[in-house]
Amino acid sequence: MPEEPVLEHSASHLSKYDEVPQELHRAMLRLNFPSSYVVVGAYRLFTDKSLYAPAWDKCRNGARRGLICGFAWICASYSIQRRIIKAAITNPSSIFSMRYITRFEETAGELSHETFLGFKLPFNISTYVAILLVGSQATGIISFFVARNIRVVRRRVWDQTVASRGKGPDFWQPYVEEWDSPPVVNERWGRLDKIFKIWFWRMLIQKVILLPLSLYPFVGTFITAAFKGLSTAQDLHKPYFATKKMTAHQEAVFIEERKWDYRTFGFVAALLEGLPIVGLVFTVSNRIGAAMWAHDLEKRQHYVAAQRRTSVVGRSETVQTY
Repeated sequence: MPEEPVLEHSASHLSKYDEVPQELHRAMLRLNFPSSYVVVGAYRLFTDKSLYAPAWDKCRNGARRGLICGFAWICASYSIQRRIIKAAITNPSSIFSMRYITRFEETAGELSHETFLGFKLPFNISTYVAILLVGSQATGIISFFVARNIRVVRRRVWDQTVASRGKGPDFWQPYVEEWDSPPVVNERWGRLDKIFKIWFWRMLIQKVILLPLSLYPFVGTFITAAFKGLSTAQDLHKPYFATKKMTAHQEAVFIEERKWDYRTFGFVAALLEGLPIVGLVFTVSNRIGAAMWAHDLEKRQHYVAAQRRTSVVGRSETVQTY
C-alpha cells in the first residue's frame, strides 16, 4: 500500500529561520508568551533595588504631595459623587441606567443584595462605580505632581534594564525582515494613528470615551484594556524602534507580523496601568518588561541576519563554482 506523501507547511508568512539554535531556545520560549514580560517587569521593579530605589527617590516628593491632595479630594467628594452616580444609574431615562442588567435595592447600604447579570454582589453598583471614579481622579492628581519625574524614571529604567543584560549600543542592529513574504500594511492607518496620538484627540478618547466605559461594572475595565492594548504596546516599544532607526513603514510591518503578541502584551499592560493609583507604578514596570521583550526580539533579529548572510555567501560560492 503506497505511503501518503507528507505535506510540507505552506504558510507563506512562516520564516525558514523558525528553527533556532539551542542558545536561543529560552528566548524563543519567552517570545511565545509575550504577556509574561509584564509579570517579569513587575517582579524586577519590586525586587531589584538598583531599579526601585532611584525611581522612588526621583518621584518621592511629588508622589507624597499627590497622595495628600488625592486623599483630601476623595474624602471631600466621594459621598457627593456616589449620590450623583446612584441617581444616574437608577434613573430609567438616564443613558447610564443599568436597570436592564442589574436589580437595584432602593434601601441598600454599602453592602447590599443587588445582583449583576444574576450574580449577587458584595456591595452595590453605585459604590463600585464611585470607587473607580474617585480612584481615577486621585490617579490624575498624583500624575500631575509626578508627570515630569516619572517620564525621566521610565526612560532610565529602560536604559538600566538594557545595561543589565550586558549589551552596549552596538547590540541594536538595523532592522532585518524575518518573514519570507511580509504582510502588506495600510499606510492610511499609520497616518490616522498619528492623528489620534495628538494630545487633544488622545485626551478626548481616553477621558470622554474610554473613562465612562471603564466604569462599567467589572467588564468595563477589561474592554477598555482591550481597546488600549495595541497602542500601549506600541508606545512601550518606541525606544526600541528609535534605537534601531526603523522607518514608519518598517515599524508598521514589524507590528503587523506580531500583532497578536503586541495585543496580548498591551492588554495585560493596559489592564495593570488602568488600576487606580497603583497603575502609575505599573507604567514603570511595564517599561522594564518591554525592554526585556525588545532584548529577546533583537536576539532573534541577530540570528536571522546571520542566517541571511550565510545564505548569501553560500549562493555566491555556488555561482563562482559554476
